Amino acid sequence: MPVLIGCAHGTRLREGRDVIRAILRRIAEQLPSVAVREAYVDVQSPEVTEVVSQLAPACATVRTREEDTPPAAVVVPLLLSTGFHVGEDIAGAVAGHEALAAAPLGPDPRLAAVMAQRLQEARARPDDAVVMAVAGTSDRAGQEMAAQMGALLSAQLQREVTVGFIAAAQPTVADAVAQARKRTGTRVAVATYLLAPGYFHAQLRQVGADLVAAPLGDHPLIAEIAADRYRSVLGA
Repeated sequence: MPVLIGCAHGTRLREGRDVIRAILRRIAEQLPSVAVREAYVDVQSPEVTEVVSQLAPACATVRTREEDTPPAAVVVPLLLSTGFHVGEDIAGAVAGHEALAAAPLGPDPRLAAVMAQRLQEARARPDDAVVMAVAGTSDRAGQEMAAQMGALLSAQLQREVTVGFIAAAQPTVADAVAQARKRTGTRVAVATYLLAPGYFHAQLRQVGADLVAAPLGDHPLIAEIAADRYRSVLGA
C-alpha cells in the first residue's frame, strides 16, 4: 500500500503540534495496513517536498491516477480547503515523483458535525448567532469551499451561519460578528473552522464574540475523512 503522508500547515504552538500528531495516530488506526508519515508546508519540519523525495522515487512523467500501478506515496492535505499550499506546495512536491495528492479535508458534512460539537462544548445557546471563522485565502476556489462549508454548518445547526475570514478575504471575522450582533440583537458564537490551535485561533479572542469554540482538533471524524481522501486517490 502507498505510504500516506499527512501534510499539515505547521505551527510553533506545542498544543497545535500535538493535535496534528494525534490525528495522524487516528489515521493510522483507521488504515492499519498503511504506513503514515507527517509533513508540513510551513513553520515545521519535515517539509512535504523532503518527505515525498525520501519516500517516492522520481519519475520522468507526471503521475496520474489512471495508471495501473499504485504510487509509492499519497499526500493527504490536513488542510480544510484549496489554496496556495494545496495548489502550489503540495502539488509541487508530488510533481515528478511516484506520488499523488489527495483532496483537502473540506468541505464535508462531517466537519460541520464536529464544529457543532465544539460549539456545544463551548456552551453556545440555541438562539446565539453563529459566525464560522475561516483562516482565509485569496484563492477564489478556496473562498467558495468556505462558503459551501458555511452552508453545511447552517444545515447541521438548522440556523443561519455567516462566514468570516481571519485573513486574505472579506468579510473579516470581526466584521461578521458585528453585523450578526446588529442583525439579531443576540449573543454571537464563533464556530472555528481551523484544524488545530495556533496563531489564527489566538486572533479570534479579539473579534468581539461572546464565545469562541475550539478548533476541530483531534476527532475521530477528522481521521475518517483523511482516510477516505486517501482511499479515493486509489479508487477504493
